[in-house]
Amino acid sequence: MTDNTHIDQKQIKILLSSGGTGGHVYPAIALAHDLVSRGYQVHFATDNRGEKYIKGHFDYTILPAGTLGAGVKGKALGLMSLGRGYIKARSLINKYAPNAVIGFGGYPSVPAVAAAQHKKIPTILHEQNAVVGKANLFLAPKAARIALSLEGGFGLEAEDRVRSVVTGNPVRPEIAALYTKAYPTIHGDSKINILIFGGSLGASVLSQVVPKTIERLSDSYKARLHITQQCKTQEEVDETQSLYDKNNVSAECTTFLHDMPQHLDKAHFVISRSGASTVAEVSVAGRPAIFVPLMLHADQQQLKNAESIANNGGAWVMPETGFTIDALQTQIEMFLQSPETLFKAAEKARECAHPDASRKLGNLVTAVALGWSDN
Repeated sequence: MTDNTHIDQKQIKILLSSGGTGGHVYPAIALAHDLVSRGYQVHFATDNRGEKYIKGHFDYTILPAGTLGAGVKGKALGLMSLGRGYIKARSLINKYAPNAVIGFGGYPSVPAVAAAQHKKIPTILHEQNAVVGKANLFLAPKAARIALSLEGGFGLEAEDRVRSVVTGNPVRPEIAALYTKAYPTIHGDSKINILIFGGSLGASVLSQVVPKTIERLSDSYKARLHITQQCKTQEEVDETQSLYDKNNVSAECTTFLHDMPQHLDKAHFVISRSGASTVAEVSVAGRPAIFVPLMLHADQQQLKNAESIANNGGAWVMPETGFTIDALQTQIEMFLQSPETLFKAAEKARECAHPDASRKLGNLVTAVALGWSDN
């Protein structure tokens, strides 16, 4: 193990290793801002997908990395790509000489973290989901610490769980600032703002169910709603907007929500997928949500994420099989009839939040990098 106990904090160098999706990169960027504010040097290692998030903001290295595909050939190609990434990662680590390496999950995070572990450089893993991903499970046995976004750490072995700590999932400062803002008041027949989005790629099921549900509401209820909705394609935008217009419902549809902090600030409740970043941002903002988990993974990551808020009373979980027009209509009408339900759920959602996650994770990085934490 590298002895870092006498290092000046201004000389600390941290390597952040991340998968290339927004869900992996955004928490890493939030941590990077915290570390830079402490005077540390920061360098990123990611794949081609991650470059667009960090280019022009931080120094970075692109590492070859591929997922383990289906079948023998797919797995062989994935391992070969990871092997090339590992070789390049060792070269990067030899040159950069980080005091610690932080992995944020996804297969592209593996080469740099594995190379650091083999060189006895302390590593920390950050897991965004309630269910620990495969990459982090693989790296966990040799990690100094495992930082969890949500209570659970499902999948970790008992000997790895003892080195885990809940820090929360770092969010952008503009989102974290919403934590101290009051929930927007609902009174009389005032407008209720609904924010609908499906994550970075959108979710067609939301465009299929929500507008048809709104269409079935009474005219008096329709008049009370304002809807901001992300759709997956421009064609969906046109169709969805047309249906709202036909029903005289105030609505704005788009393929991309450019100012999420502002949209969350105005929203009274959210209808969305339940990816890790979405759950973190919605709970920090203190907004009740109807979560429609993407059931893509066998370990049901999004379902567990949603349940972590719903079990505290801050959200409602509607799996796609139960996300029907009838079920959603009942839920929305209940909100309109009893807006205090939303007010109470907003506080319950806020209770699950970790607005200081970047600072907590930064403190953990400092402790490990300087040798203040048992490794």
